[in-house]
Amino acid sequence: MNLTRAEAEERSALLSVDSYTVDLDLTRGDRVFGSTTTVRFTAKDGASTFIDAVTDSVSQVILNGADLDPAQVSDGVRIQLDGLAAENVLTVVAENPYMNTGEGLHRFVDPVDGEVYLYTQFEVPDSRRMFAVFEQPDLKATFTFNVTAPAHWDLVSNSPTPVPVPQPAGEDGGARSLWSFTPTPRLSSYVTALIAGPYQSVRSELVNSEGRTIPLGVFARKSLMQYLDADNIFELTRQAFEFFEQQFGIPYPFEKYDQLFVPEFNAGAMENAGAVTILEGYVFRGQVPQAQVERRAITVLHELAHMWFGDLVTMRWWNDLWLNESFAEYMSHLAAVENTTFTNAWTTFASVEKSWAYRQDQLPSTHPIFAAINDLADVEVNFDGITYAKGASVLRQLVAWVGQEEFMAGVRAYFAKHAWKNTVLNDLLVELEAASGRDLGDWGKLWLETAGVNTIKPELELDAAGVITSFTLVQTAPEDHPTLRPHRLAIGLYSLDAEGRLVRTRRLELDVDGERTEVPELVGTPHDGLILINDDDLAYTKVRLDPSSWSYAQEHLSAFAESLPRTLVWASAWDAARDAEVPARQYLQLLLNNIGAETDSSVVLIQLRQLATTLNFYVAPEHREQAIIEAADALLELAENAAPGSDSQLQFIKAFALHARSQAQLDCVAEILDGTREVPGLAVEQDLRWELLTSLVVGGRAAQAEIDAELERDNTANGQNSAALAKAAIATPEAKAAAWQEIVVDGKLSNAIQGSAVSGFTRVHDAALLAPYAEKFFEAVPGIVKSRTLALAQQILVGLYPSYQTTQQTVDRTNAFLETLDEDSAALRRTLLENRDAVERALRAQAADV
Repeated sequence: MNLTRAEAEERSALLSVDSYTVDLDLTRGDRVFGSTTTVRFTAKDGASTFIDAVTDSVSQVILNGADLDPAQVSDGVRIQLDGLAAENVLTVVAENPYMNTGEGLHRFVDPVDGEVYLYTQFEVPDSRRMFAVFEQPDLKATFTFNVTAPAHWDLVSNSPTPVPVPQPAGEDGGARSLWSFTPTPRLSSYVTALIAGPYQSVRSELVNSEGRTIPLGVFARKSLMQYLDADNIFELTRQAFEFFEQQFGIPYPFEKYDQLFVPEFNAGAMENAGAVTILEGYVFRGQVPQAQVERRAITVLHELAHMWFGDLVTMRWWNDLWLNESFAEYMSHLAAVENTTFTNAWTTFASVEKSWAYRQDQLPSTHPIFAAINDLADVEVNFDGITYAKGASVLRQLVAWVGQEEFMAGVRAYFAKHAWKNTVLNDLLVELEAASGRDLGDWGKLWLETAGVNTIKPELELDAAGVITSFTLVQTAPEDHPTLRPHRLAIGLYSLDAEGRLVRTRRLELDVDGERTEVPELVGTPHDGLILINDDDLAYTKVRLDPSSWSYAQEHLSAFAESLPRTLVWASAWDAARDAEVPARQYLQLLLNNIGAETDSSVVLIQLRQLATTLNFYVAPEHREQAIIEAADALLELAENAAPGSDSQLQFIKAFALHARSQAQLDCVAEILDGTREVPGLAVEQDLRWELLTSLVVGGRAAQAEIDAELERDNTANGQNSAALAKAAIATPEAKAAAWQEIVVDGKLSNAIQGSAVSGFTRVHDAALLAPYAEKFFEAVPGIVKSRTLALAQQILVGLYPSYQTTQQTVDRTNAFLETLDEDSAALRRTLLENRDAVERALRAQAADV
């Protein structure tokens, strides 16, 4: 199933693809579909190569009129092609399997009405699961899809949906139609798409910068349409079109723009050209934290940015995946701030994206942004915090260095020069250098070709009156990645104003380079408040506060007038706790004392996630039970004191349910669920009901009968996922054994149900329930890797790793397993190294929690 970069380069040198015609028959039952592919391509006369085709069976292979024996040339993954001509026509007739893993052509049955819904997910290497294809991004071609499907379905692809033509009934007597799509522009195969089923839609349109009318569509399953907020999606789309066309200097390159919310999706969304698929969890069935609404908005903006950077201009090979994703991530936040109502998106970026990047960059598996991608196995595990979040952070710093207008001028030149082509990183850097007048060679080497995150902290001296007499920024780097880098950053001085708000009184922007950078401008300044390094969050670096500022922050954290500087202090405190520089329970006290005043929903969300990590892993074992009970009590009090019906109230209640442990706390959860206890303004809607019920299940106060009753009340896709989680969370050895059997041994669950079951399995109050599965995990790993697709294997390898057995024994057992791996197991090795690192970090934090 793998493809090496060397193989791709060799194949690219041999041939050029003109077009694909793909005929699909989706009326052959629930296991396979018909797939006939005709490829027209040129090649070196007499050369040999292969085409990718992951099939159930191949009945015919015709190359330039000659029948090839499928048994001889096809192994179910590749089809060997020998004796090529200068001009070639290849036809492959096959049956391909539907998937339930979120890869290839995924098939889902809606439990509400029994309707079948299909969608494709091809990135990285899975268009080959639907049709025969030269699966690599630099072999662009046009694609014509002709699809036979049930007549009552709607079909969406990259080209506008044609009028279906009725066909003779199928073997089951069902009415069928044929949809013949017009050819696409030249695309990489991974951004082609097919979405099919009785999806319903809301339609609109916009007039773009060149006066062209662009049809818009927003789609969802029938049973979700009542919850679809299409107006919000259309508003964001119009704002993004306006912003991106102005910034990029090139009108939107495709004929229409559809956005489809699809079931059991593995990622947030996928940038299929003109037919973006989006995680259906972004169709909200009730009140959700504003953080999720903002995340949906960022996702909408991110995918539209890809229409230019990724689809119009595409990376030559996957080593430039980072640039594809980082650019879209940076531009989505920029567009949110400058052209939508989400004007605090840089706060979200600091809280969500950069915290992800810093965490990833401190793992033993960290890698340069510009990573060596030798094969598909490498790229499949590189959709990580470096590729997305660090890359976007570094781009933001680059913009601060060269200037935003200069940066965008370079981007406009890049799009104009390389439209519909494939590029490498240097193609962009050339245009940025020309537009900015700066030499980016050294910058690229230091920021893109080295790994690790620096830490910058102030070193200052004061006189007796508290006036600064010297101020130096000290930059350090970890031993394994000792690079010191140049940073463009700001220093902010904060103090309380007459109204008691913590406001910035002075800002200084400067370049930091090398180990020590003197800041003479601050000499003579009274230090009577807080000094914040990397104010405005321009630089990618961890920061520390000086002791006086740290004390001031602990006392006045909730008084910040602006969300971004407060978020940066939150981040510094979290870094210190993760690095075992601050005791875990001291961090908990800071968090619980201040989170009630936090106004940014995304920051609240992240802080509550970090609260859970601290309680479960960083607090010393002898203090953990009491710390969790006290935290849950504090969360309930925060919820009851929050504004009725507010975003924070909902988040605090959800966190309370997650951590409720004492009998009194579980009584409270049960009373909120059954309505005998009212939290003013709190709407106990269906999704919250599942969270409350699961809390009771984990606490031993509910079991299968209560889960079944709730599922009868909510027999939807969401309900089935929630029930799977709750069932795996039942707090008995028998339930854990049954869940393990379903997930690990039987292996028949869909990606969504398996993911929910994995999450439920590890929801325990007593980690001893999971102890028998520590050794079973390592025994099962080889079979999991061999038998499961990447998406399903990763769920198990990460989710069922015995991290709750936070002991040196777990570290030692992981090391012993790592020693058995060969050089072909790089992706597995990386995953287990990351798992082990989390346990080692937790052990250090526990030792510091005194």
